Amino acid sequence: MMRNVLRLIFLALAIWGAIHPMYYFVSWFQSEGWALGPMIDAWYVNDATSGLVWDLTIAAIALSVWVIYRAFADSFVYLVVIPATFCIGVSCGLPLYFFIALSRSPAHAST
Repeated sequence: MMRNVLRLIFLALAIWGAIHPMYYFVSWFQSEGWALGPMIDAWYVNDATSGLVWDLTIAAIALSVWVIYRAFADSFVYLVVIPATFCIGVSCGLPLYFFIALSRSPAHAST
């Protein structure tokens, strides 16, 4: 019962983590143009945004290393987390990982 509740919570967080940040990205692109370069420049506009970019980059790399380990140890289905993390963000990739892990058999979901 609790496992299913957690699965639904993480699925909802993955969906929210995809939609909410994407709203801001699309809004920015619509007002500033669709080139990626200016978006990347905006990420480094000051020390606060640079720190946040590095925080999320390091978290994304750590998550990806763990996902690759899990893919080879358990199931390649985990690899879907990597494009979700780098194309959308850690806000989608991390809860997606937990959703997948909890969807696997109990023996596999504990690690």
